[in-house]
Amino acid sequence: MRLLVVGAGSTGGYFGGRLAQAGRDVTFLARPHRAELLRTDGLRIVSPHGDVNLHPVVVTAGSLTQTYDAILLAVKAYSLNVALEDLAPAVGAKTLIVPVLNGMKHLEVLAARFGPSCLVGGLCFIATTVDEAGRIVQLTEQHEIAYGELNGTSSARIQALDDFMKGAGFDARLSVTVEREMWEKWLLLASMGAITCLLRGTIGEVQAAPGGADVAHRLLKEVTDVVDTVGVKPSDAFLSRARTILAASGSKQASSMYRDLERGSPIEADQIIGDLLARAQKVKISTPLLAAAYAQLSIYESRHRRA
Repeated sequence: MRLLVVGAGSTGGYFGGRLAQAGRDVTFLARPHRAELLRTDGLRIVSPHGDVNLHPVVVTAGSLTQTYDAILLAVKAYSLNVALEDLAPAVGAKTLIVPVLNGMKHLEVLAARFGPSCLVGGLCFIATTVDEAGRIVQLTEQHEIAYGELNGTSSARIQALDDFMKGAGFDARLSVTVEREMWEKWLLLASMGAITCLLRGTIGEVQAAPGGADVAHRLLKEVTDVVDTVGVKPSDAFLSRARTILAASGSKQASSMYRDLERGSPIEADQIIGDLLARAQKVKISTPLLAAAYAQLSIYESRHRRA
């Protein structure tokens, strides 16, 4: 299998780098500045699972001359439209697209552009960042990626992808419930993002604040009500874990969106909060706290664009 990794940042760079380190056939599609850095300094990973320094195969938009068996799409959701134009020449009749973006809207966008038959579900769990030196730094030990046919079947192509992904230095998992897991991840991201961004603090700080625990509980209920209605109902076990995570006293955990907001970086407000809010409004579900969080984040995004 020949894999094109679209996005050589903290997520795509990590999983693609591990695959390349394991000897898999991997090419990175990167923006010009990132591509030049990879060519000169290499792809560098700093990780509790062992550091990596390698010089991968890198291409930029406009230089793609062939199609690939599979594409791992690992860009931020606000960069999706540009990425689609860049990767289009790599998509053949049998190319498998494996997106690991947040939310669910990207599935609709990809299906509209390339057709639904090329898509499989995907999600990942990893905390990484790119430091000032361009290195990918893994912040915790978790490094899991899951994938599967959206209809839950076990196809030859998903088995081939599973064979390609396994044994490459991270936790790879073939899931027959990948669509539900994607909705569950969105539920947790939206809840934690709304809680920590609206109240401007970590989960532990929110729990310690007057009324903070109640706001967190009501936000989780709002998001859960929306997902139950417009998506795939989460499992009871997942909801139990989510309640524990979002109500943990003293927890230093916060959403990546909150960390981006604190750094003054671009955020995925539309994809994580806004799209869920729009789906709620279509079916007339009242979500006042989610709406307040999105309004606040939209103000931040407007200021960021002006700056």
